[in-house]
Amino acid sequence: MGNHLTKLFATFFYIGNLPAAPGTMASFAATLIALILMPVPVLYVLFFIVVTVIGFGVSGEMENILQKKDPSCVVIDEVAGVMISFFLLPKTLPVIITAFFLFRAFDMFKLYPVNKFEKIGGAAGIMMDDIVAGLYTNITMHIAIRLAHVI
Repeated sequence: MGNHLTKLFATFFYIGNLPAAPGTMASFAATLIALILMPVPVLYVLFFIVVTVIGFGVSGEMENILQKKDPSCVVIDEVAGVMISFFLLPKTLPVIITAFFLFRAFDMFKLYPVNKFEKIGGAAGIMMDDIVAGLYTNITMHIAIRLAHVI
């Protein structure tokens, strides 16, 4: 893939080039996309698969282009993580807000074994920590929603 397309996709259409909080901004954009796609689960899953495959393809390339480990401008990993975070969750404001901040917390604090994935390096290291953070978020939210209905 050419450098231009690699940068376009890795930065998720240049959101990663924003001067402040590019990961949070990409997570917000992904949240909006998730909300739009939630009513059509097939499109939701398809979007997640496409973003994840492209993310694995371009994130390692961006490391090579910039000669920097896990550059902050690479935010396609946040998009993949957010898509997992919101999968099959109710489309309510409290759930959306909670899942968004929970994902950001899991992504920033890198709880075990997320911290192990980050050390892998390359595309796998960039993508997997956010994918696992998304899994943590989704599982936590589903448990919390079920517990809220029981109590």
